[in-house]
Amino acid sequence: MSKRLTAILLACLALPVQAQPGAHFIENWDLNEDGQVTLAEATERRDDVFVTFDADDDGRIDAGEYKMFDEARAADMEGQNGHGNGPMKTAEAGMHLAYNDVDDDGVVSREEFLARAPDWFAEMDRNGDGVVTTSDFGRH
Repeated sequence: MSKRLTAILLACLALPVQAQPGAHFIENWDLNEDGQVTLAEATERRDDVFVTFDADDDGRIDAGEYKMFDEARAADMEGQNGHGNGPMKTAEAGMHLAYNDVDDDGVVSREEFLARAPDWFAEMDRNGDGVVTTSDFGRH
């Protein structure tokens, strides 16, 4: 794992709890800090996440690597308001092995993980405006 990606992961895990629904997601995924996440940003961040958890650099996240990924996500989300409900559930579900293992072979390739970005993004962009903001995490 590169030092840069390790630093990204640690920074994401160290963020304070945000009161506004979706603020934690925006804080982690908004690369240019303009208050919204675009599909390009989501895809780039998903690539960073993939590289971080592909411990053996073989272009696949296997069951053991996915276990570490699941544990890191659980630690990151601990204490977040609304985790497991509505849009946050959608954001979380889009990281799961079952969601990303398109060919159902028990591992997720980098191509599979990145190919799921548009669908995952569209599910979170509840108002369909092409960006994900905290308003997409509000009550509808």
